[in-house]
Amino acid sequence: MHQQPTFFFYDLETSGISSRSSRIMQFAGQRTDMNLKPISEPENLFIKLTPDILPDPDAILITGITPQNTMTEGLTEVEFLRYFTDEIATPGTIFLGFNTVRFDDEFMRTLHYRNFYDAYEWQWQDGKSRWDLLDVVRMTRALRPDGIKWPFSADGKPTNRLELLTGMNNLSHEHAHDALSDVYATIEVARLIRNKQTKLFDFLLTLRDKRKVADLVDAGQPFVYSSGQYASEFEKTAVVAKICDHPKRQGALVFDLRFDPLQYKDMSAEELAEAWKWKKDNPEERLPVKTVQYNKCPAVAPLGVLDEKSQERLKIDMAQVKKHWAQLQKMPELEAKLGKALDILDEGFQTSLMADDRHVDGQLYDGFFGNQDKQAMRVVRAAKPDEIGDLGLHFEDKRLDALLPLYKARNFPRALTTEERAQWDEFCKSQLLSGGNQSRMAKYLNRLQEIMAKGDLTDHQQYLIEELRLYAESIMPEVDA
Repeated sequence: MHQQPTFFFYDLETSGISSRSSRIMQFAGQRTDMNLKPISEPENLFIKLTPDILPDPDAILITGITPQNTMTEGLTEVEFLRYFTDEIATPGTIFLGFNTVRFDDEFMRTLHYRNFYDAYEWQWQDGKSRWDLLDVVRMTRALRPDGIKWPFSADGKPTNRLELLTGMNNLSHEHAHDALSDVYATIEVARLIRNKQTKLFDFLLTLRDKRKVADLVDAGQPFVYSSGQYASEFEKTAVVAKICDHPKRQGALVFDLRFDPLQYKDMSAEELAEAWKWKKDNPEERLPVKTVQYNKCPAVAPLGVLDEKSQERLKIDMAQVKKHWAQLQKMPELEAKLGKALDILDEGFQTSLMADDRHVDGQLYDGFFGNQDKQAMRVVRAAKPDEIGDLGLHFEDKRLDALLPLYKARNFPRALTTEERAQWDEFCKSQLLSGGNQSRMAKYLNRLQEIMAKGDLTDHQQYLIEELRLYAESIMPEVDA
């Protein structure tokens, strides 16, 4: 039997932006009831950085959390996950935050994977689910903005940054980029939207269920889609129509009906791929095809929500929308060509990720673990530190063979044998120093020098840079003469 649903708002501060190669340094959260009233003490935990990881100095200047903070006050990843599994990921929990689906959830999945936990069960088993307030904010601003003050950036463009949203609406947000402060601010924004636009808030909450998203997208009608992929001049919102199921993901490819699909009718797959590609500072119009991923809680809504005010605000001409939709329905060949274009784009994407993915830490999405391996993973999690290297387990998936010695070294360094210690030292050396002038350590030290050379640092920023320099010294591997 599932417990009553509760919200668990959470936020992470991390050592960098890549969930593959960076680490969680701070985890904070607050459980509320479904009326957004806190019902437990807040969580605020540090997680120890391990000596194979160098943080991004720019990230540390933003968060103010040093590796030394995590070493003295933090839990190991294993200690954190035991606590998280027992005390936080309870039945009925709805995990949410501000941009959690695309950022924080990815770090949490990789953390679970790296430590012999299933990467996904914490978000769906026993009535658990996930949601994200950022797209709720986007759709509220686009369709039902009344009663809320909406911020603009310095260049006059609409922006939905959390600290600007709270500032404009006199909501409490004392320390932006402190995880717990950001959690409280997100709860305040959720209350604001729920109070001012209750029906939209409650409707979008139901879209945690990917079947409901699929039903709306597959209904055979154009619909409204709010996403960070759309331009801020249109309040990140478009009227779209489904072209086809996504060939590789749980979702669909959709066409932005602001645009005339006929201009793409005679393009080859190669030309479509080129038009689809994101290019920095390129004024050319990109192929107006996006993905709706059913399992990422997208902000979608039936066309009926689009009142006249919204059409005017979003610069949507409904006559044009209908015309473009009719044209799109006469282009069945587009599906096959888009499938080929995706293959072309994915090839390039895989090549760019190879440096990260070559290492086992970055291979979460190489496949699901089977039941036999899941049983073996439970044995690893239950083992005493000095038993881990000699469990006699056979893994079907070779990633687990590669992860096991790293799991022991990162979480139980004192339990390493002399041989294991030598292997761990060699691994850290290769992670930090391989590549000469392009090594992680060289780039890290160069960045510290660049920041110092700029000057204009506050006393606290100077202190952070000095701490980062000392940290690098403390983990610098010995180099053979």
